[in-house]
Amino acid sequence: MAAETVPVLAGVMREQRRPLVLWGLALTAVSTLYIAIYPTMGIDEMASMVDNLPEALINALNYDEIGTAAGYISSTVYGLLGPALLLIFAIATGTRLVAGQEEDGTLELELTAPVSRTRVLLERVAALWCNVAVLVAVVAVVTIVLAAVLDLDVTVGNVLAASTGLLLLVLGFGTVGLAAGAITGRRAIGLGVAAGLAVLAFMLNAIAPTVEAEWMTIVSPFSWFLDGRPLATGFDLSRLALLATVPVLAVAAAVVGFRRRDLMV
Repeated sequence: MAAETVPVLAGVMREQRRPLVLWGLALTAVSTLYIAIYPTMGIDEMASMVDNLPEALINALNYDEIGTAAGYISSTVYGLLGPALLLIFAIATGTRLVAGQEEDGTLELELTAPVSRTRVLLERVAALWCNVAVLVAVVAVVTIVLAAVLDLDVTVGNVLAASTGLLLLVLGFGTVGLAAGAITGRRAIGLGVAAGLAVLAFMLNAIAPTVEAEWMTIVSPFSWFLDGRPLATGFDLSRLALLATVPVLAVAAAVVGFRRRDLMV
């Protein structure tokens, strides 16, 4: 019944089952590895290691609070490795779902069916969001389980807060890639735009404290996510609202641009 109600979404989710499992296993392995080694690292040793690093690098990697469990997991899993892997998945998947399948001719079959162009696009957006949500849930579950097993000072509520921010951050850039591809019909353009903006946002967040440029943190989604220290402080609805505006605006732009294009079907 669900497949009949949202046929495009169901079809994409079936296609994505194997990649989703593989990415889930990769994220599980990476998250487990980095969280599990925290108890074996002495606080004094970590503090000494951080003190020997350049200040710019400490700021870039959010290592200023690495001596606490929340600070360590935030700087490694939620601040660096998790976003990097998830952004690769989201941007690659988002640009393939519309522009990529338009380029290889498979999207034309759906567009000739008695389904509106807007619905085809929105169900593909929904498929991207569902896939990313599953992978972020994997990171959250691994963190919650290991925090309990290793008796780390990280609460379930704060993990959910950080995971919500991570989800919205990744959805933003992934949806931007999908939108750019849908508007132009070129997957390479979607990849370039989304990846370029993600790298720029990360760099602005990293160098802002060094150059004392507040405007960099104001415009960087990474700052909206990380500066609130969600693993230590919990939910910050104003920051989450800012993060949510990016995928919402990207979807609106994608719908308008995709409907206006001549797809010759």
